[in-house]
Amino acid sequence: MTPQEFFNEDLFARKTGVVLMEIGKGYGKAKLEIKKEHLNAGNRTQGGAIFTLADLTLAAAANSHGQLSFSLSSNITFLRASGEGDTLYAEARERYIGRSTGYYQIDITNQKGELIATFESSVFRKDQQVPFTL
Repeated sequence: MTPQEFFNEDLFARKTGVVLMEIGKGYGKAKLEIKKEHLNAGNRTQGGAIFTLADLTLAAAANSHGQLSFSLSSNITFLRASGEGDTLYAEARERYIGRSTGYYQIDITNQKGELIATFESSVFRKDQQVPFTL
């Protein structure tokens, strides 16, 4: 199984429209093309859509070492609005990896490279292998 096949099983992210673009050791990159269904009542990108984009990117980076990993806590800070027609990109970078935990920072930018949000998360690594290798 490839990493893309594994992460395609994340039905919520897939149905939201999140596309995994890259995965490497401690790294992930994904994108989301913002459509009308991603907007809130104020006609801006709904925060949950941005969170889902960041969360899948986190999962790619955290699971890249071969151990099944789950988020312990996550924090998102919204910095700039986005809307229909924008393409958002999330890049996850590993900042710490321990025996059973890890810490990641994710930047979410738009197609112009402008910072939209930042996302930080710590993960717990289970004693279980993922069904793919890099």
